[in-house]
Amino acid sequence: MTDKALVVFDGVVKRFGSLVAVEKTDFEIRKGEFLAIMGSSGCGKTTTLRMLAGLEAPSEGEIRLAGKRINDLPTWRRDTPMVWQSLALFPFLTVRENVEFSLRMRGVDKAGRRKRVDKWLERMQITEFADRNVAHLSGGQRQRVALARSLVTEPEILLLDEPLSALDAHLKVRMQTVLSNLQRELGITFVYVTHSQSEAFSMADRVVIMSRGRIEQIGNPQEIYRAPRTRFVAEFLGSSNIFAGSVSGVNGRTVKIATPAGEFIVAPDMVKPLAKGERATFVVSGDRVHLGCEPPADGYNGIEASVVGEEFVGATAVIHLEGTGRIEIKAQKSHDELEHLNLSPGAKIWVSWRPEAAHILPCE
Repeated sequence: MTDKALVVFDGVVKRFGSLVAVEKTDFEIRKGEFLAIMGSSGCGKTTTLRMLAGLEAPSEGEIRLAGKRINDLPTWRRDTPMVWQSLALFPFLTVRENVEFSLRMRGVDKAGRRKRVDKWLERMQITEFADRNVAHLSGGQRQRVALARSLVTEPEILLLDEPLSALDAHLKVRMQTVLSNLQRELGITFVYVTHSQSEAFSMADRVVIMSRGRIEQIGNPQEIYRAPRTRFVAEFLGSSNIFAGSVSGVNGRTVKIATPAGEFIVAPDMVKPLAKGERATFVVSGDRVHLGCEPPADGYNGIEASVVGEEFVGATAVIHLEGTGRIEIKAQKSHDELEHLNLSPGAKIWVSWRPEAAHILPCE
């Protein structure tokens, strides 16, 4: 990946009648990066992808690909193939015929088509299915056919619209590895639309989070997870504990924030200092809180909470708790860390964290 921009969205707006599907948008997609665009249904992520593909025209602004304006360029002249959620394979064609389709449309001769198709069938490990009808393949095999069909033209950029949503959980994980490895090996720019946080965070170099047609935050997965910019992003991640209140005291590099759940010390990770009386919202990730039977040691923030329930997530568990002021608290811990705690519903437990574990939302 380089810092060079391959795609530029410059003041792009998309309207459908009176509905603004994508508000004024400015961002770049870097050459060779894996960019994920995520958000809930109706946030504008698929519309953004479709504008890049040429399936929708911007109402305002300009989209540039490799420095050239493409607003009015037809889809078939953009070289921006897309892997669809439905895969959109031709059910009446064989695997080979599906993969060679775009080459045939480009006028590549038979020998050239054969050579390039064979290369991609082998690369995607589907050579043995070359003469089989795609309708007779498994979901994972069809996924590989769709990827081969899109990549056989060796484009500079590949668009993917929730391509793994129809797969079983174990196949999703396997295909995530396939996609990540492919993108690294080929150096092709991938633009991947998904509503799945696990998919986006495990594969992407950078993630775009959208809400109501607006970009809320762009950054690498760790930046977004540790330092959400808005309350929406913190809530969307689902792993953040959110405390809202006002600054009740300032002491050097730390501040006290009074909330309905209690008063807490925070070491702000922001340039602009906070003043006494100023409203402030801070978040603490569920994996950065500690659970214990006793009040926390000096230097820690603490709140006594009641256990609501326990949710198993593979090697970890998410403990749902309720603290003073009916605030919801989540703690994500390994099973070993929870072994000696009473986690039955209603049990009392102390939740604690260091002041530097908190992140103040800069956009509140």
